[in-house]
Amino acid sequence: MKIFNTLTSSLKTIESIRGRRINMFVCGPTVYDKPHMGHARTYIFYDVLARYLRYRGFRVFYLMNITDIEDHIIQKSRETGKSWEEITHQYSNEFFRTMSELKNSGVNYYAFATDFMDEIKSQITRLMEKGYAYETSDGVYFRVNKFSGYGKLSHQNIDSLLAGARVEVNENKEDPLDFALWKKRKEGEPYWQSPWGEGRPGWHIEDTAITESIFGPNYDIHGGAKDLIFPHHESEIAQMESISGREPMVRFWIHTGHLNVDNIKMSKSLKNFVTVEEALKNYWPEAIRIMMLSMHYSAGVNFEVKAAEDAQANAERISMAFHRVLNSTERKTSRAEEIVDGILSPLENDMNTPEMMREIITYVRDFLGKERVGEQERGEAKYILTEVEKVTGIVRMGQMPSGPLDMVLRMRNDFRKSGNYSEADRIRDELRSHGIRVEDTAEGSYAWW
Repeated sequence: MKIFNTLTSSLKTIESIRGRRINMFVCGPTVYDKPHMGHARTYIFYDVLARYLRYRGFRVFYLMNITDIEDHIIQKSRETGKSWEEITHQYSNEFFRTMSELKNSGVNYYAFATDFMDEIKSQITRLMEKGYAYETSDGVYFRVNKFSGYGKLSHQNIDSLLAGARVEVNENKEDPLDFALWKKRKEGEPYWQSPWGEGRPGWHIEDTAITESIFGPNYDIHGGAKDLIFPHHESEIAQMESISGREPMVRFWIHTGHLNVDNIKMSKSLKNFVTVEEALKNYWPEAIRIMMLSMHYSAGVNFEVKAAEDAQANAERISMAFHRVLNSTERKTSRAEEIVDGILSPLENDMNTPEMMREIITYVRDFLGKERVGEQERGEAKYILTEVEKVTGIVRMGQMPSGPLDMVLRMRNDFRKSGNYSEADRIRDELRSHGIRVEDTAEGSYAWW
């Protein structure tokens, strides 16, 4: 399996440092507002990446941080009058609930930044001892010029980074590119005790403290959106490799493109976002996953209602196919395995989920287009869709309430046989109002969610 590695700007075969174990870290949310569709895009992709690696036989430990102390959280606290703890508790729970609703199940451990204060202070202390950090009147900063590899992830030298960076003017810093490791306490802000006085950590040091404590100084995969490459991920590399003296800190850097609104990145700070909560009022979770997987993970794309509606229609067709074979016994034949391999094979080439989705939609269209399907093929179809669900999460698989529903369907079929189509249609419409669709075929009627 090959994937584009930002560090090398090339496709590289994914391999693990130790055996079949893969350690993967993805930058999680800053919890001060509801998750939006840009979050959905990023975290659905990494969920599918983790699922597929596991499907391939890798033992993936998927770690995600939760940024629960940061400038946006402090600002939200001032605006609402709530404590920073109340805000982060509320929105972290909102994030977990939303990820569950979207069927994102791959994360092994969510690490809250404030649970790693000792590790953060340890890293800063070691950076100071090695001469990579210095204390000022307002905090502790990292000396960018001392780390010769700064810029290797974004493939820029320090001069070009400085010319293109929006760097906050701070006379306390030795160099404009130096970044904060520790911010000394300001009036009204939360703080922790440290050797450099009361204060709180900078953003970049939170992630390396978490990953070093759980994975050590080197691990396999680091993910996040493209806007994190500089300065966030660049700074993570500088911190960790300066402490350990070992490189690369991460072997595979994988970055997702932005989900835009009118060609502008969807973000909480710009207030141009569509929340996942709003989207789920109109579209199934499976439809949202289909929409996101129909885009290549690295491309910047616009959020469009038509794309969501098309994804909903595809989600319904896939669900229709699964519920047609719901009561069949899975049949893992060589033909079925070959079809599954064909559907998933695009993932071997830079996680080409759009091509995978075309393969799935073509298979479902052909299956639904058959007037009659033998029991052998039904069992194969159930196996195929079950395997697809393991990797993608796009098959609506909930069991139907069999007894009462079977009785209603028999009643409806009797109406159809007797020519009372108006009553049969009334039952169909009533079921649909409760989220249950009915498909009529030559072999009988099938109900599906």
